[in-house]
Amino acid sequence: MEQVKIPGKNEVVPIIIEDIGADGEGIGKVLGFTLFVKDAVVGDELLVRVMKTKKTYGYACIEQIVTPSPYRVTPRCEIASKCGGCQIQQLSYEEQLRYKQNKVLNCLKRIGGIENLPMEPIVGMENPYYYRNKAQFPVGKRPDGEIVIGFYAGRTHSIIDTAKCHIGDESTEPLIACIRNFLKQENISIYDEESHKGLVRHILLRVGFTTKELMICLIINGKELPASDKLIKQILACPNLPKEFKVTSICLNKNTKKTNVILGEEIIPLYGPTYITDYIGDIKYQISPLSFYQVNPVQTKKLYDLALDYAELTGNELVWDLYCGIGTISLFLAKKAKMVYGVEIIPQAIEDAKANAKLNDINNAEFFVGAAEEVLPKQYQLSGGKIYADVIVVDPPRKGCEESLLETIVSMKPKRIVYVSCDPATLARDLKYLIEHGYDLKKVRPVDQFPHSVHVECVVMMTNSGQK
Repeated sequence: MEQVKIPGKNEVVPIIIEDIGADGEGIGKVLGFTLFVKDAVVGDELLVRVMKTKKTYGYACIEQIVTPSPYRVTPRCEIASKCGGCQIQQLSYEEQLRYKQNKVLNCLKRIGGIENLPMEPIVGMENPYYYRNKAQFPVGKRPDGEIVIGFYAGRTHSIIDTAKCHIGDESTEPLIACIRNFLKQENISIYDEESHKGLVRHILLRVGFTTKELMICLIINGKELPASDKLIKQILACPNLPKEFKVTSICLNKNTKKTNVILGEEIIPLYGPTYITDYIGDIKYQISPLSFYQVNPVQTKKLYDLALDYAELTGNELVWDLYCGIGTISLFLAKKAKMVYGVEIIPQAIEDAKANAKLNDINNAEFFVGAAEEVLPKQYQLSGGKIYADVIVVDPPRKGCEESLLETIVSMKPKRIVYVSCDPATLARDLKYLIEHGYDLKKVRPVDQFPHSVHVECVVMMTNSGQK
């Protein structure tokens, strides 16, 4: 039996990293004791300092890289190890894709109990940088009164002062510099989380990757922004902003609650409409500060194309799209389906979905406000079990689908289920239920929607085993 010795706090020990954990941390053993090491890469030989220990595992930080892994690269971002956004930027992109493919594979086997997986290769990016169309910057102050704008350090609310992000859009840096100057010049008060005083809380930026339209939204703890006319002038004359970009929307978002939730419900226009437009494929969307819209448009197109391909639509199908957001997938499906019904719990998102359907002259899509796990079972019961679907598409949040929803889906007996997942663990749990209730797993394909993070999306196709 392997001897296990628990190292002491602050003890420096040698370790070889053998695996990567769910949060991107390296995993190795010291005399049989497992240590999780932040920023470590499989194959690294390290000296690490033990930070915290429990009965069977502990946490450590890198003291010295003795021999770097062949998969280790130098992160482009100087604050990658501090920022909570990119957990694995020190891992080569090829190895990131392999890690994510294996993450899905292992979850489906371990949690779902699924063998002989019909796994297709992960869909990666040609350029895994500057891909985000949305950025949210917390605003704060140092003890000396200096304004800080940047990103939260991992697992904290401590702001790292920076405007540069290597996964953000190239318009970000000049816009943040412009807003920072305005806040200083006009001596605008900055929000303090503890006292719940001060005005400016966050800055939200959105960009249309196809249209090059830009939105700037300041989240404020109040009703108005002093000298807002000067802000508009400075943003419209923003130096160093690439010429192809055009500022079309400047607005405020009112959030006066003492909460960690970034956005409030009220939007106050300052310049232009309270939305920008963009395309995924040939579908046009209006995107407001409150809209849920995938942040990586290049990969979103690939993700939705996969979902559409797995749905195998011929033009005669009735489709239910659950957790439909602003109708992004619904409208893709409507182009090739007879009728699409979308369900989303956020009322504003459904209003956006209806507006987007109208914007694209799509008349065969109808939308319902409510929780998918309540709307679909209720509609099914009211119809006496008569409503049906040829195809059901689900794109749930990380917690996956409620069992009551899965139960109704199974009762409706759709020919195909297309599951778009953002969490392999809950995907595995839900697939296990569907397999146990008469569905066959036909295709699984991961999509790297968030390069340099540990997150991975996945598209799954299932067929009714009784309708082969």
